[in-house]
Parts: sequence; C-alpha cells; structure tokens
Amino acid sequence: MSERKVLNKYFPPDFDPSLIPRRKQPKNSQQVVRLMAPFSMRCNTCGEYIYKGKKFNARKETVEGEDYYGIKIFRFYIKCTLCSAEITFKTDPKNTDYAAEHGASRNFEPWREEEDGKEVDRIARLEEEENNPMKALENRTVDAKREMDILDALQDIRARNARNERIGQAGDFTTRINIEDVETEEDRERKTAEEEDERLVREVFSKVALPITLVESSTTDPSDKLPSHSAAATVLTVKRKADDIEPELLSLLPDSTRALLTAKASTLEPKKQKHDMKNKLGIKVTKKKKIGT
Repeated sequence: MSERKVLNKYFPPDFDPSLIPRRKQPKNSQQVVRLMAPFSMRCNTCGEYIYKGKKFNARKETVEGEDYYGIKIFRFYIKCTLCSAEITFKTDPKNTDYAAEHGASRNFEPWREEEDGKEVDRIARLEEEENNPMKALENRTVDAKREMDILDALQDIRARNARNERIGQAGDFTTRINIEDVETEEDRERKTAEEEDERLVREVFSKVALPITLVESSTTDPSDKLPSHSAAATVLTVKRKADDIEPELLSLLPDSTRALLTAKASTLEPKKQKHDMKNKLGIKVTKKKKIGT
C-alpha cells in the first residue's frame, strides 16, 4: 500500500519529454471541481432551499465574451439536491461576489440591502457636493467634528487602560498607590480648575459673625430668640466684592433690616444694676434665731 503513495518516479537517462504526444482538448472544456455554494438560494423548479456552504461536485467553464478589465468570468453548474434540476451561477469580480444566473434565485440578505443603500447615499452626496460648494464645506466640517469626537473617545480609553495597567502592575492589594502618580494631565488640570473656582467662591461669599445683641434685637417675638450657643444665630453668610477690604457688618445688611436694628437698639433700656452697699462696706448681716417659749 505504501508504494501507491510514492511521489518520486524514476525517469531513465534517455527520457525525452518532447516525444510524449499532447492531448487535444476543446478550447472551452469543462472541468469537474469540488466547491461549496457561495450563497443561500432556492430552486425555481421544486422550491428546495440550498444553504450557503453546501458541497457540490460542479462543472466549471470560462464564460466566452465576458470579462471585467481582463479578469475572466467563470460559470459553475450544479444540481438541486431534491429534484436534480440544473443550477448555474457566475463569478462577479466587480462586486467580489457570485451572481445567480439560472435555475435558482438568491435569498434575500438584509445586510446586502444596507450596503446598497449606503452606496446610493454616497453617490447622491458626491453629486450634491459637486453642485453645491457650501454643502461640501458643511459635510467636511461635520466629518471633521465626528473624527475629533472619535479621537477624544479613543484618547480617554487609552488613558483609562494605561491607568488600569499601572494599578494592576502594583501587585499586592495591600500596597497603597499614590493617586497623583496615576492621574493623567487632564485630571490634574480639572482638579486645578476646581480649586480655583472654590477659592473664588470663598472670596465672594464670606461668613460674618453677628453679635448676640443684634441677633436678639432683630427678632420681634421674644419666643423667636435663638440661644447664644447656637451657630446659626451668630454666623451669617453674605456676598461681597472680591477684594481685600473687609466691609462693615451693617453695610452688608439690607436697608429694611438696618432700620429695624437701629430702631430696636434705640428703644432698648440699659439694665439697672443693683448696688449692694453693705457688701462693699464689709458689713456682715446675720439673722437672729427665734427661741421658742
């Protein structure tokens, strides 16, 4: 059996290949080839479906009088698997595909319809740009913006992947990683901008401590007075200009509140202090106990 698979043959020293007679074959002879169905199809005779990739013993020939820029076009003959009807299809080098010719119809392929629609839209767009230069400029602007968005998204993905890779190379989870080392330049710029905004807000909006007497005098109802240890009663957030000069407290309040505080302060009477002259003179007063009879 091993002798049947020998590839090298013995040629005697006096062998002359020119003495071998050549076979005469027709110019367009058919060859039997083994192939698979290049697309799914349906037989027009019996309605049998032939799926893509089914193997056939087909006959192949060159199509006479047809070519595409010097590229030959071949025709293949196969038989239906159910009724043995002859089916033919050809190569389509223009679209790098195959085309059904006779005996079967190609099944509908939605992705092929989408590609055809895109091709039609592209041709219509080219024709419109040729006739309207402003439309061509607008389309180029939109395309440039789309490309910039795609590049920004890719840059973000690369930065995120690099950050994850550097974190993953740290090894042990117990190792503390400094966040500033893995921050990108964009993160640092964003953090600096946020700190600048916060500093500006602190300059414009400042908290001023109010005296307790002003807080108590600004309330009309005695039950509304806040305790002296309450932070809400002694701290007031006001808006001022972003400069180094600290304004006066009364100038930051509205006119109505300032008038009310002035009126309340004028009507308040100073508390009378009791003067204990006996204590100042050092006299000690004692009470006598009554003795019962």
